[in-house]
Amino acid sequence: MTVSKPAPTAVRPRAVPVESSSAGRDTPGRDEQLPRVRFAYDPQTWKEIAHLLTNLPMSVVGFVYVMTVLFTGATLTLTVVGLPVLALGLLGARLIGRFERGRARMLLAVRVDEPSPLPLRRAGNVFQGMWLVLKDPVAWRTVLYDFIRLPWGILTFVVTLTSLFVLWPVLPFLARGLTNADRAMVRALLCPSDELERRIAELESDRGVVVDTAAADLRRIERDLHDGAQARLVNLAMGLGLAKEKLLEDPDAASLMVDEAHGEVKLALQELRDLARGIHPAVLTDRGLDAALSSVASRCTVPVQVTADLPARPAQAIEGIAYFTVSELLQNVSKHSGARSAAVEVWRVEDRLLIQVRDDGRGGARLDGGTGMRGLADRLGAVDGVFVVDSPVGGPTTVTAELPWRDRTEPTA
Repeated sequence: MTVSKPAPTAVRPRAVPVESSSAGRDTPGRDEQLPRVRFAYDPQTWKEIAHLLTNLPMSVVGFVYVMTVLFTGATLTLTVVGLPVLALGLLGARLIGRFERGRARMLLAVRVDEPSPLPLRRAGNVFQGMWLVLKDPVAWRTVLYDFIRLPWGILTFVVTLTSLFVLWPVLPFLARGLTNADRAMVRALLCPSDELERRIAELESDRGVVVDTAAADLRRIERDLHDGAQARLVNLAMGLGLAKEKLLEDPDAASLMVDEAHGEVKLALQELRDLARGIHPAVLTDRGLDAALSSVASRCTVPVQVTADLPARPAQAIEGIAYFTVSELLQNVSKHSGARSAAVEVWRVEDRLLIQVRDDGRGGARLDGGTGMRGLADRLGAVDGVFVVDSPVGGPTTVTAELPWRDRTEPTA
């Protein structure tokens, strides 16, 4: 019996925009109507004057920092510490950019989104993380912003300070005109480019995760072959060789050795089947995800109810990831949960494949808990999926996985 399930509460993480008032918000990269010039010393005008007067110290700090980082990084690139120093400098530039966006929001009423953070935790190693920082477009645009701001900061400071004592009647006009230029620079250089930059950074990090995962899988297969089936086949060859030597002089002993070799063959075949099942089970290829999940559920140490509501089969890659995700989660249920029962539900919602595994065990599962959860999250993230763990201490545990649905293009067996 199949049951259609509503979509779980797990949703894809997205960049959260800065909320604005009901009057509207500025959208980076679009033509926007700048505030009209008005002749009044209202609170906004005083904020704009404060922004113009603080342009000079901020531009000096930014220019000195940028020149120090670039000069030091370029000088030390001939040594092993050059690139790490430059990467740290770019991370600092990101912080300066965050401060400048905050200053623009507070004093210029510019509603500018914060760029997504760099996915450094998903980098495979220190070098991949450093390369991710060195290629960060947000940091480099902040560097450009700080580099060109010094002459502008001097100009706006001098004009504003002079106007306070000399051109008082027209200062609101000047302040609004000068801060309009500031707004344009903030939008052009400090705003994130929609979701493109975030997606580029995520995909670059995901590529490293996929490569590392594939390498780890190959090492596991090599180790299993070397320690399992290969060792049994070597013993089998040696046993058959001894049986051949004793065939004429001691037929009974030779017969006993052949029987032992037959047993070794059966064990080797079973280990090879188990290894093949771990790579890609035949039942998944032949009968699909529903039958494959029922098969893996039957090997769990607790009763598992499987419910699948899939109108069609997804692409082989998505089907395989879904199978191995459920397989590892049920292994965790068997080994760590202390549960009496579990349930697996799989269904499709629009262009997403939803998986939910529940158990009534002791709970306390975490992504960093050492039970393979982090690896599962990384694997799903590499294909634009989502992995959510809800496991309070004392239970129950609910793990929700979400994968992109891709139609199966090749014919099934």
